Amino acid sequence: MFELKPLHPDSIPTALEKATRYRLLGESGEAESICLDVLRVVPDHPQALVTLLLAVTDRFEKGYSIGATRAHEVLEKLRDEYERAYYAGLITERQAKALLKQNSPGSGFDAYELLREAMDHYQKAESLRPAGNDDALLRWNACARIIMANRLEARSEGSLEPPLE
Repeated sequence: MFELKPLHPDSIPTALEKATRYRLLGESGEAESICLDVLRVVPDHPQALVTLLLAVTDRFEKGYSIGATRAHEVLEKLRDEYERAYYAGLITERQAKALLKQNSPGSGFDAYELLREAMDHYQKAESLRPAGNDDALLRWNACARIIMANRLEARSEGSLEPPLE
């Protein structure tokens, strides 16, 4: 229907600054659009990929019908092993937070499982982290605090509801 207009390569840094600003303003759709424009010019641009991944996950808690599949598709394009581990944790942590916000039956158990999975990703990222980068530790601690503050626990065998007949 429409042919999208390509960005000039020299405008990429400014465009990515705008994408970050839009994310901070809660306009994740705008940030996502800018990142897609950048990725049309430089398909593996690391900053554009990370910002796109963050923009997609920003929308988990807002009730948009955007699943983690899209975020994982972007995650697979990241080349750095540390970033893949770190952002895999972030995707999973944000899914858990969205579940907690929904507060539906069983969401606490599901959130616990997702937070523990996120912590495993952060643990892996910790072993791969660059010197002086404690981001993975900070996220691991945040997940632990969420679990403790909400008194989340693993689903026990007895907590499963029998299927309806």
